Amino acid sequence: MSDPAMPSTLDSRTPTAQPARTPVAATDWQLAMQSAIRSLDVLLAALSLSPRDVAVSAAAAEQFPVLVTPSMLARMRRGDPRDPLLLQFLPRLEETLPQPAGYRGDPLDERTALRGEGLLQKYAGRLLAVATGACAVHCRYCFRRHFPYSEQQASAGRWQGVLTRLREDPSLHELILSGGDPLMLTDRRLADLLEPLAGIATLRRLRIHTRLPVVLPARIDASLTALLAGFPGTLVVVVHVNHPRELDAAAGTALCRLRQAGALLFNQAVLLRGINDDLATQMALWQTLADTGVMPYYLHLLDPVAGAAHFDVPESEARTLISALRERLPGYLVPRLAREVPGEPAKTVLA
Repeated sequence: MSDPAMPSTLDSRTPTAQPARTPVAATDWQLAMQSAIRSLDVLLAALSLSPRDVAVSAAAAEQFPVLVTPSMLARMRRGDPRDPLLLQFLPRLEETLPQPAGYRGDPLDERTALRGEGLLQKYAGRLLAVATGACAVHCRYCFRRHFPYSEQQASAGRWQGVLTRLREDPSLHELILSGGDPLMLTDRRLADLLEPLAGIATLRRLRIHTRLPVVLPARIDASLTALLAGFPGTLVVVVHVNHPRELDAAAGTALCRLRQAGALLFNQAVLLRGINDDLATQMALWQTLADTGVMPYYLHLLDPVAGAAHFDVPESEARTLISALRERLPGYLVPRLAREVPGEPAKTVLA
């Protein structure tokens, strides 16, 4: 799942006959990523925990590596093995146990939706491009944790396929940049993707799905916001926040910058056992998001990806939770409870 988001320096063995390029200086967000935790032992030590405190699995960490940014680590509670932020990123023994029927590597049958290298079309009028396989964090319930990113990316030299499809199909009014996380691309590489879109008259909206404003707020800097503000159509940013404690002052500033760039901001969360499956947490989540200018989109039931069954919340409990939210919050702050059913023409809205 490597991605050329980080700058590289010129190899010292480059022949002198070739002109040397000036190395690109790392930005604040790239330096932060260099400090990200990539080891289970380091993660536990940073939180004053030991393997005796929680049933972790080194085997699970090998299958899907640990990745946690310094900003997200700073919000976790030290010494608390049940911290709801930690549990989103901690490889646990449950991941290696036999999974219930239906849990598999491609839970949404995305291979059947492929329309080219890194291109998916699940729903009418929208085209999704897997811009990169890189993320700033590795969420253990990720439905693409087994996705073949090395084979299926639409970035860089493969972008022509995106442009061709958009030009040849005037019914496609919206392009979704997904991944991985598309904002893990450098500004220069992101600009290479966005600039040609301006010449496609039928493209009305650009949607970016990202976790970075919350898990890596430094990424939303002046350079990026200027780039996004230059998109001629409607810009929609869908963030992914599951718990109100993910929203600190730095995340609020990053989200404010996106609003100032002209983006419409929405949040989609995943309902996760032991993390956000109680009324108080859900009420705080959607109200705190609204206070930062982010409106509800979806509360997803868990996609049945192999290794994540321990996060599942039954649909009956989810419906009860949404009903309780509806009784206590204004209607515009209640997300749509939904699940994605492979092959259906739209998300299945349950409540």
